Amino acid sequence: MPTLPNEPHRARQVAESFGADAERYDRTRPAYPGALVKRLAAAGTAVLDAGCGTGITARPFQAAGCRVLGVDPDARMADLARHGGVETEVSTFEAWDPAGRTFDTVIAGQSWHWIDPVAGAAKAAEALRPGGRLAVFWNAFQLPPELAEATLAAYREAVPDSPIFQRGLPGPEAYELMCARASDGIRRAGAFEDPEQWRFPWERHYTRAEWLDQVPTFGGHSQLPPDKQQHVLAAMGTAIDTMGGEFTMAYTTAVATAIRCG
Repeated sequence: MPTLPNEPHRARQVAESFGADAERYDRTRPAYPGALVKRLAAAGTAVLDAGCGTGITARPFQAAGCRVLGVDPDARMADLARHGGVETEVSTFEAWDPAGRTFDTVIAGQSWHWIDPVAGAAKAAEALRPGGRLAVFWNAFQLPPELAEATLAAYREAVPDSPIFQRGLPGPEAYELMCARASDGIRRAGAFEDPEQWRFPWERHYTRAEWLDQVPTFGGHSQLPPDKQQHVLAAMGTAIDTMGGEFTMAYTTAVATAIRCG
């Protein structure tokens, strides 16, 4: 995904664009480390997944024995989540109605930046039992230097007038900012104990084909003209070829989390 605007939750066209290729999104996006799932599942089995997308975040929690309800604003993503066995309701999270239902944990994987950080935290508090936990998280990755340089150069050549692409794909510092914004929103909602931040480092190996298959699912890429997108993918592919046709990506799952006050 390119560098996000200061208030990404207001960029609704981008926020609700991922369903244009929901199957690719589900096929290529990484899941989350088992240590994170295990730690959150220990809080209770009733889980609400805000911005559940195709169910990538929900399925590991189901495998850990949790009952998961998903909420997503995109009917195309929600439909794929349902086909994967995740009960899903279509709504923006801020406007979603808990209808008296309460949960042990509210999670949001790779989606909280598309939700108003204060209104979203307030909605989570409404849905959580006292002592329940809100946990929002992102998979932050660090491109190998040669791939990062080629990607940035390709963006600047392909879309020189688009400011959101001029810093390349976001590194860990961008996700640190997202965690800070999420923590600030949680505090401002006034219903939680002081937020904590957790980190889970891990790695994933990619072939050239696997990485290039995932890139079009990043925020904003589906709105690039086809020739511009192909220019970027070709430059990335060439860089990966010089690396032997494959590489290992260093990930850190960054978490902002807080306990619902009694």
